[in-house]
Amino acid sequence: MVNDVSQERTRNYFVQIKGTVIFKGVAMLSSFFAIPLMIRYLGQVQFGVWSTLLTVMSWIVFFDLGVGNGLRNKVTEALAKSDRVLAAGYISSGYTLIGIIAFFIYLLIFFASFFISWQSVFNVTSVSEHILRATIQIAALFVVFNFWLGLIAALLSAVQRTSLVSFGQLISSLLALLFIGILLYKAEGNISYLALSYGLSLVSANLILSVIFFKDNADFRPSFLLKREHVHPLLSIGMKFFLIQLAVLVIFTTDKMLITQLFGPQYVTQYEVVFKLFSIITFFHTLISAPLWSAYTDAYHRGDMKWVKNMLKKQVYVYLAIVAAVIVAVILAQSIIKVWIGGEFVVSLPLVITMGGFILISTWNNIFAMFLNGIEAIQVQLYTAVLAMFLNIPIALILVKYFGFGLSGVVIGTCISLSIASVVLPIQVLGILRGKMKKVNG
Repeated sequence: MVNDVSQERTRNYFVQIKGTVIFKGVAMLSSFFAIPLMIRYLGQVQFGVWSTLLTVMSWIVFFDLGVGNGLRNKVTEALAKSDRVLAAGYISSGYTLIGIIAFFIYLLIFFASFFISWQSVFNVTSVSEHILRATIQIAALFVVFNFWLGLIAALLSAVQRTSLVSFGQLISSLLALLFIGILLYKAEGNISYLALSYGLSLVSANLILSVIFFKDNADFRPSFLLKREHVHPLLSIGMKFFLIQLAVLVIFTTDKMLITQLFGPQYVTQYEVVFKLFSIITFFHTLISAPLWSAYTDAYHRGDMKWVKNMLKKQVYVYLAIVAAVIVAVILAQSIIKVWIGGEFVVSLPLVITMGGFILISTWNNIFAMFLNGIEAIQVQLYTAVLAMFLNIPIALILVKYFGFGLSGVVIGTCISLSIASVVLPIQVLGILRGKMKKVNG
């Protein structure tokens, strides 16, 4: 019986990877083609406003207080124990809690929009205050609504159907491309119309996923329910996930701020270009590792530690391929960037090498973080993330100002701060595996 479940879990893991690669690949191409169309439709000024607005709106996802990740774990745990009633309770409480939060967030944004000079915020006069306010209200409505609908991604991950999450991204990207194409030929450039199109594509995708999921799982359809025995576990583990995500966000945000203050904003472009190039490697590693989160949760609560151990070993083998890919990227990076960006755009070799080091550290950490996230053993990860957040700036300043490392010093500072987890997390995972296997075998 255990072997059958293990084999099915492994088979499903590879199925999810195949689906994710296809769906995300097409979604990325769609997004790639959509950008020039949006620039043609809006012009550079309005497109700049739109890009800035989306960046600000993306912060709304942090107001879920980690409930999405908590819901993912708790539903997977309940299903591993064959308790669908408990899973349904978590789903209803999760949807209700996020729905209440989303409602008040929108009210706050809506009423605040009448008291803010949006032309001043976006430093633009060519777009009227009325259009900017309408755009904010439209974008906020859809983003906040999707904030609630987006919990479907946590549920699909919980039942180990992560490829459907990527399918949703594909639907959203294709609809956005379609709407932008229609706007380009049927309407004058208006940022409010784009906000409406973007919102419809975003919400439509998650509505389709929700229909698919709840059609197959009618007993999971959420009702208005807010019970302490469900909410407390969701928030308890969720807040830890939230703090880890926040710490990582702060580290990357402060890196760019440090570069701006120490060297000038033009050097942020160098950093961003090199980072984007190497992020291709992390993108493919995420495709491989992301489906494992809930798979680890399921295996752990079924006591299938042999499967966990074997999968972690395979992830280490994958890491060897990552190392090879990073070495190749470091060697070819400057040549690729010359072709991609232009011959006049120059990046330093130390920056390329240190960015390669950063990729190696972050992907190594991710191998063990996926398992620890799945079993909710994230206290140590939380401590290392917060410690890294506080160490990052001082180390970077010392390396740049006193040792003259230049731009690469900022990246080295990030590498050093994250390397604490590189040592601690594998030790923690080994300890958990030994303890759990003794318990299962004993």
